[in-house]
Order: sequence, then structure tokens, then C-alpha cells
Amino acid sequence: MRPNFKDEAEPRQLYLAVYRYYRDQITERRLPPGSKMPSLRTCAQELKLSRTTIENAYLQLAADGYIIAKAQSGYYVTDIADRPLPSRNTARTQDTPVKYNLSSSGVDREGFRFDLWRRYIKSALRQDDRLLSYGEPQGEEDFRQTLSAYVREHRNILCTPQDIVVGAGVQSLLHILCPLVREKATVSFPTPSFLQGSTVFQDYGFQVRYRNKDSGVIYVSPAHMTKWGEIMPVSRRLELVRYASGHGSLIIEDDFENEFVYLQKPTPSLFSLAGGRGVVYIGSFSRLLLPSIRISFMILPPELKDAYLAKAASYNQTASKAEQIALCQFIRDGHLAAQTRKLRRLYSQKLKQLLETVEDVFGPECSVQIGSAGTTLALSLPSPLTGEELKARAAKEGLRLQILRESPGELTILLSCSALPAQDFYPACSLLKKLAE
Repeated sequence: MRPNFKDEAEPRQLYLAVYRYYRDQITERRLPPGSKMPSLRTCAQELKLSRTTIENAYLQLAADGYIIAKAQSGYYVTDIADRPLPSRNTARTQDTPVKYNLSSSGVDREGFRFDLWRRYIKSALRQDDRLLSYGEPQGEEDFRQTLSAYVREHRNILCTPQDIVVGAGVQSLLHILCPLVREKATVSFPTPSFLQGSTVFQDYGFQVRYRNKDSGVIYVSPAHMTKWGEIMPVSRRLELVRYASGHGSLIIEDDFENEFVYLQKPTPSLFSLAGGRGVVYIGSFSRLLLPSIRISFMILPPELKDAYLAKAASYNQTASKAEQIALCQFIRDGHLAAQTRKLRRLYSQKLKQLLETVEDVFGPECSVQIGSAGTTLALSLPSPLTGEELKARAAKEGLRLQILRESPGELTILLSCSALPAQDFYPACSLLKKLAE
């Protein structure tokens, strides 16, 4: 008999309740290794939950190794229940150190001046009186002024410091935004891969959809439409703005990786095309600085700004006050613009080198997809292995991979050039070819 999850869990914890239920079924061998999981549709109907809730639970089960997805077939239980549990003392010695990380979207060590950033952090920490108080809920006033000037110069976005809200990462900003747009009820994402964003919306009671513009909220990353960096063309942007305006939908524009556009001229933001109405613009500095510097910001349209200001005092600032002070002066002194130019040249050159290496190592048997932006390419190659089998083989050899999709006899792998030194491209790709055979 199936449990009634709606009686057992709060709405925001439903997918975790489903996850725990199937995890226990698998570990207690009530679902034996190799058995097929119920389809998303069937499971949603039986448990009387949304398909999105079931999908999030299955994705978490797959991430933790309890089930595995097989192309055009569904999800199957792994043999995790039969595996011996390694002791804590032996687990560390058995782990193979990562030698080649082709899955990381981190920062090239040579692309960031740690010495320069340390000077700005030290300068910020000397502002004793200012650091004795809590940060402003909306973000430091001088930092928001600097951001306003920055987006006007680099993205042609006209806004005031009062329109900007600062937070520690995109997820923290969505926690602020969701209560302001709760009446929209539905949200659409381009793919299920943005689990952090869809989970926040689901926690607030939104129905999550994918590639469905007939939704109250439409979440898009125009400069990162695919994992390999395809960009939304201007015609499509104008069409989306007009459609959303005519249907009363709110667009959330996550401008991820817009700085790394190599093969075409940068396209205008949805925010500027919409005249600053009906669009929330979100920007971040993690790819330009360091992933550990968690500073993001959103620009609210007039129809949401007043609603936010009425509640702003109820929120705590999640971003470091010292880092906001340091980054403010870092931008004012022109270092962020210089850093952007430096990284664009560096990643453009590295991505070209990676592409040449892939074509040289794998030859005509493979196909490569590459976009106009970003730091990754998608490599499709013949292989008798499943994605999990290849990842397991690779992990034993110190090679870290990200599988994008799989079909019988073929795997598509995302290869990132950002964190791996260029001199490691050839040995990493050669090892991948050997392991995939």
C-alpha cells in the first residue's frame, strides 16, 4: 500500500519524502537490483503528486546512486544494496585523486589575481566602524550604486540603486523573489537540470514546468541556452518579451556566462528589450572572480520593487559585507572590466585548443557541438558503456566527467576547458578515448 505523502510531509518537502520512501525500498531490497522503477507519469498518478515532484525525487535518487537512467527505457534500481559499505578508515585511501577534471566549471588558476583581490579584502577589513554593523538587507548602498553604473555600461540596462537587491548566490535571491510573485502559480524552466532553482519555486508551492511559455513565470538563461553555450537570438528574445507582456507573464533573465561570448557580438538583455518592465534581471560574479565569492544581484522591475521595499527590513543580507565593500572598489578601479577581458581571451583560446585536441584524438568517429559562448563543448562518441560505467572507469583513473545524455551505443559528454590546464587536454582526452572503448 502506497503512503499518502501529502499527509506525511509539508508541501516543500514532498520530493524528499518520495526520495526517502524509494531509498528505503531499495536498501531494504523490497525493490531488488535491476528492477524497473515506475514511470514518472505512473508514479505521479499513484502517489497523487505532481510529475515534477516525482522527477526531482528520481533525480536525487540517481545522483546518490540508488537508480540509473537508461535511454528511452526509464529508471532502474542499481546494485547499491548489495555493495559492502567501506569503513571510514579505508574509504579515503581507496579514493583516486582527481588528475584531470573535465567536468569542472571552476576558474582557471592563472585567470585570477589572488594578490590583487587580497589587497582589496584587506582594505575592506580596515574599515572598522563600518564592519561593526550588520549589512544592509538590500545590499550596501555604494555597492548598489556601482552595480547600477556597471550594468548600464556593460549591458545597457538603465536602473537605479533602489532597483537592485544583492544576495549570496542566485538561490538566495529566488527565496526573496518567490513570495513576491506567488500569485503567478506556475514557472517554466528550459530543462530539469536547474534543480536548485526549480526546488526553490516548488518549495513555495509553484507548479514547475519545462519549456512551457504558457506559465506565470518564465525562467531563461539567454546566453546559456544549452550546456555547450548556444545563445538565444535577438529575434527570439523580442518574441519572448512580446509574448510574456501580452500574457501577463514575468520573465526571470539569468544572465549566466554572458561575459563569455566569443563567436558573435553580445546580444541585448531581455530587461533592456522590455524597457525594464516584466523582467527580473539576475547577474553573478562567480564565473568572473571565484566560485567561493558568493555575490549575486537582481534588478527588479517597478511592479515588484515597491512590494519588495515594503518587506525589505524583514530580510537579512546573505552576502558578505566585507566582500561587497571590496568588490565595490574593485569594480570602480576598473579591475572587473580588465578581468572580464582577460578571461574572455583566456577561455576563448582554451576552448579552441580543447576543440582541436578533441578532433585530433577522436577523429571523424565523434561529433562535437559548440556554441557561441561559455567554456564547454559537447562530445558525442561511440561506446558500448553506459554513462555510469564510463564515469566509474574514469574515476578509478583520476578522470572526472559529466555525462550529458546517452543512447544505445553512444554517449554525449560535456567537456569543460575552464579549470583544466591546457597542457592536460591531450592526456585527458587520450585517457577518455581509451576508457570509452
